[in-house]
Amino acid sequence: MTDTDFKTLPLTPEMLANIQSLDYQQMTPIQQHSLPVILEGKDLLAQAKSGSGKTAAFAIGLLHKLDVRLYQVQALVLCPTRELADQVSTEIRRLARAIPNTKITTLCGGKPIAPQVAALAHQPHIVVGTPGRILAHLHKQSLQLKHVNTLVLDEADRMLDMGFTDEIMQIIDETPRTRQTLLFSATYPDGIQSISRTVQKRPIEIRIESVHDDQKIKQVFYQVREAERMRALVTLLQHYRPESCIVFCNTKLQCQQLSDELKKQGIGALALHGDLEQKDRDQVLVRFANRSSPVLIATDVAARGIDIKDLHAVINYELSPDPEVHIHRIGRTGRADKEGLAFSLYTESDEPRVRAIEDYIGHPVTLDSVAGLVAEQNTPRPKFKTDPAMVTLTISGGRKDKVRAGDILGALTSSTDLPASKIGKIDIFDKYAYVAVDAAVARQALKILTEGKIKGRKFRVTKL
Repeated sequence: MTDTDFKTLPLTPEMLANIQSLDYQQMTPIQQHSLPVILEGKDLLAQAKSGSGKTAAFAIGLLHKLDVRLYQVQALVLCPTRELADQVSTEIRRLARAIPNTKITTLCGGKPIAPQVAALAHQPHIVVGTPGRILAHLHKQSLQLKHVNTLVLDEADRMLDMGFTDEIMQIIDETPRTRQTLLFSATYPDGIQSISRTVQKRPIEIRIESVHDDQKIKQVFYQVREAERMRALVTLLQHYRPESCIVFCNTKLQCQQLSDELKKQGIGALALHGDLEQKDRDQVLVRFANRSSPVLIATDVAARGIDIKDLHAVINYELSPDPEVHIHRIGRTGRADKEGLAFSLYTESDEPRVRAIEDYIGHPVTLDSVAGLVAEQNTPRPKFKTDPAMVTLTISGGRKDKVRAGDILGALTSSTDLPASKIGKIDIFDKYAYVAVDAAVARQALKILTEGKIKGRKFRVTKL
């Protein structure tokens, strides 16, 4: 038995069996270093990037001390975005299968508050949510935190960036001083140390190496003139033709302008920023995750909470002024033993930022010229795919209508000649569902769902 085996931890046989059934082979570095601390009941200040396994670490810890016989809120997890809160809730539910009757409630903005108030009337054991909505429930007195024994601040750096410091402190004031506080952050700005000193008791500090693996991620910096940025971006996309790519901008306005310009160039691109309505944001993320759109233009704040598997490339349209943020950006590709691409555009005035990144990673970065890529483009090669491989269909029914992914798959494939292999990712929301289908069969799939029924009911179906 190795020291990365979950069996080395003092967990119940039921929890260990469930962990094994979820195909957790070995503890990741953040789990290996943090779980013993968490299980001992100590406060923790941990630096770990997205995809490191930190959610499972604090989920296992808070579930370990949960008493399902007490219908009180015993654990509170604060997240910067609704998307991250939903992901965290899903992961806790998976791990909670070992503990029957565990009740978990997600509280986020962008959804009606009345159903949340009704859900809180039957005290959940665990609450996951965003600071603004949690505070709203505290003001309405629909949420009580006086029995919380575990408080988790997930991606605390982003919550501070988004201006949630006052809300966080007000929420923490409603929890017992005897609680255990677990603080996770991808980067380490000064504000993290300050909030830790304020809300934690002698925390154990853990920093997991956040610098990417050079062998897994090909990182190249291209110097351009300011007027050449857009042309350089198009060249990179045309040359490497990534199936999925996130392009990072530093402002919301630039995201939208860049998305609009790429569409003019014939490249399918979606913008993700803070000015989007929640439903529009959901649709953008669904379409990018299910490969209906190959390019996502996003700000750092908007991209937090997104966990896209098999992301082929990251492009920094502008460099971040913070080297840690830069590392966090490119760390989204090259995961799970897959190779990734990370490209950065910079001008002469950005050179101090390049030097700061080199100092942070401890070695010079690779510099290249976009002109070389332009020359190579003149040789015969396929163009960047402007028509995505998948098309998203929207169904006017979701969780509230008891619609499940299996119901949609069955409606598409039962008694039809449409093979299941042509059906992609299915996403279910409260009032809507989205299904990705192969572009070649999109018209056929739309006809099947429009003329047929799902669970014996007719729903409105449209192409997104």
